[in-house]
Amino acid sequence: METFVQLVINGLMLGGLFAIISVGLTLIFGIIRLVNFAHGELLMVGMYLTWLGTVKLGLHPYVLAPPLVLVLFVIGVLIQRFILQPLLDARDAHVQIFATVGLSTALINLALLVFGADLYATPASGVRESITLGPFRILIGQLVMFVCGIVVVAALHLFMERTYLGRAIRATAQHRAAAQLMGVDVKRIYIVTFGIGAACVGLAAALVAPIYPASPTVGTYFVLTAFVVVVLGGMGSLHGAFIGALLIGLVDSLSAFYIAPDLKEVVIFALFILILLFRPTGLFGLGRGSE
Repeated sequence: METFVQLVINGLMLGGLFAIISVGLTLIFGIIRLVNFAHGELLMVGMYLTWLGTVKLGLHPYVLAPPLVLVLFVIGVLIQRFILQPLLDARDAHVQIFATVGLSTALINLALLVFGADLYATPASGVRESITLGPFRILIGQLVMFVCGIVVVAALHLFMERTYLGRAIRATAQHRAAAQLMGVDVKRIYIVTFGIGAACVGLAAALVAPIYPASPTVGTYFVLTAFVVVVLGGMGSLHGAFIGALLIGLVDSLSAFYIAPDLKEVVIFALFILILLFRPTGLFGLGRGSE
């Protein structure tokens, strides 16, 4: 029983990380109606920047979190403004998706060119130490990820509900044309939304870099899992993404122990297929929107 409880704790802690990555992804899809296949590569960029800041400047990864959030926000704004925005009115809506696939490939190959295929471990004091609660242990780094996941989701919810910009974002998500008629600058909303989604990845990069080494393909695992989380929670649902992230974290932890570590991805994507077959709108999805 103690082993099972420890696995549940580990799964919930991992779910906190998935939540930070997934809320950015679901926000971009819910507002812009874009599946961002470069989301994982933005995480990879953030992890390399964390490694550089830690090794070259001697800063703790957690100290680097605020500037990383700002840097990734700016990168996201530039991607939306100069790569995706010109394709907004393309005859084929899939052109934007192809652009993110191309951006993903470009970033992976750029990382290979600059850093090579080696793994870069980010040193961080205290992150890998554990807190003991009776027979159970929690890594400090995992606990920080879980708490940050809750804070990010709560902050985004309050932002969307209580601020003018948040309400404008929600209006754009509900109906772009109607929002434009009410004076909302939809293109600006898209730019800000993509920036916020990228900023979430910047925070995740600073938190995950001390635990997982950076490599050109490190974002692939996390973003594929994030896609499952987003579909499970419901595309465009922030609280759905958070609950879905916790559930997928539990599935990851339990299947790795009770089935096999090499087969946990099989279990996760089998769940993904079942969701698509029996509840394609996800747990909290609202079905097809007005656009």
